[in-house]
Amino acid sequence: MRYGARLAGRTVLITGGSRGIGEAIAVALAGFGANVAILAKTAEPHPRLPGTIYTAAKSIDAAGGKALPLLVDIRDDVAVEKAVQQVAAHFGGIDICINNASAISLTDTENTPLKRFDLMMGINTRGTYATTRACLPWLKKSDHAHVLNISPPLNMNAHWFEKHVAYTMAKYGMSMCVLGHAGEFKKYGIAVNALWPRTSIATAALQVLEDYDPSRSRTPKIMSDAALEVLTALPSERTGQFLIDDDVLAAAGVTDFGRYRVAPGGELDIDFFLD
Repeated sequence: MRYGARLAGRTVLITGGSRGIGEAIAVALAGFGANVAILAKTAEPHPRLPGTIYTAAKSIDAAGGKALPLLVDIRDDVAVEKAVQQVAAHFGGIDICINNASAISLTDTENTPLKRFDLMMGINTRGTYATTRACLPWLKKSDHAHVLNISPPLNMNAHWFEKHVAYTMAKYGMSMCVLGHAGEFKKYGIAVNALWPRTSIATAALQVLEDYDPSRSRTPKIMSDAALEVLTALPSERTGQFLIDDDVLAAAGVTDFGRYRVAPGGELDIDFFLD
């Protein structure tokens, strides 16, 4: 299997990897011998959201990788630069940058104070840009360089703007980085892609939302399996694409998607930004 050959000893930097999809991807990569640095600001457990950078680090080590948990608020570009330098010094470089950290507020304009707007823009759009920019000098030195943003395809259907325009703008900022950086970094041999789930994913963060039914979701493993496919491809094979998890896995030969369901049977909730 190409996973081990292409991931063993590689260094991955992931933002927001203390729980959910980010942690699942981090642990999956570690299972094939990758070094994984987590940049997140969760040092203490949240009352309703379990998981910290330290518990994620234990899971990474247990899976066979080498973890480096770093307490970082990615809205602070100075802290991000410092953390990236620390990761590169600790592991000898950086091969893969995963922009996973994200803030969400499904509120309309009247009910989205500017403080919340700034939080989403600062983490989603600015944080993605800042982290990618800080990693760029090291990615340019790698012979297997990838940037993967956990962000959706750019869907201009007004439906996805009118109910939560601030969140949509912030999330689409991550996707616009894919468009721009894929073209800009192609000359360096760096692949830049986006990955997004077809359905809702059962994470602790979603369970705080009203009317959320986890039985209509898939588990984070579908995203981690899809991420493995994307990140083990040669950088020249795919860049500038907006990928959907089950499409990636179907192309890789997966036919049984029932194993990714939280509960058997019934309809699944289609994720945001997918018509």
